[in-house]
Amino acid sequence: MRKLTYFVACSLDGFIGDPAGDATTMLRFVDEEFLDFLRGEYPETVSTHGRRALGLDDLENKRFDTIIQGRASYETALKEGVTSPYAHLREYVASRTLKESPDPHVEIIADDLVGKVRELKAEDGEFGIYLCGGSQLAGELLDEIDELVIKSYPIVYGTGMPMFGSGLGVTEFALDDVRTFKNGALVRTYSRER
Repeated sequence: MRKLTYFVACSLDGFIGDPAGDATTMLRFVDEEFLDFLRGEYPETVSTHGRRALGLDDLENKRFDTIIQGRASYETALKEGVTSPYAHLREYVASRTLKESPDPHVEIIADDLVGKVRELKAEDGEFGIYLCGGSQLAGELLDEIDELVIKSYPIVYGTGMPMFGSGLGVTEFALDDVRTFKNGALVRTYSRER
């Protein structure tokens, strides 16, 4: 069974962006040490456009071959004219409002999101599924998330978009690893306690 991994950046107080979802203030923590970490451990989490800009085009995927993102995350790329932001992965966008995909490489999941995720998890393969924002999507898929990789940056928003949107019950994860960076960032990895 393939894993669904929520790989997410957040503030110290658990927000993945300001109240409008803007997380650009966190980008200042992506320094050379952090880029080395991404290159070595999670190269597929860098967008195709970002991979080109950083000279990472030649890196092979290490953990994921599929991405699921929410409509708001996808629209960030669309505003820049990018219709396939993760062309190096099989791309899905969860949306009840996008009626058709603007790119043949991107499939829209309009109905039965949980069923589609379970179908993807049941596929054969050594690589997992990357859950890339947003808050509402992560909340809807909490019961399906097998692993959390939380990139915590040393800032406090005070208010904003939480890691998991929607009313949730208590869900337990076990801490597997903590990686620290000189700029104050932490990457914590948790596995689902089932």
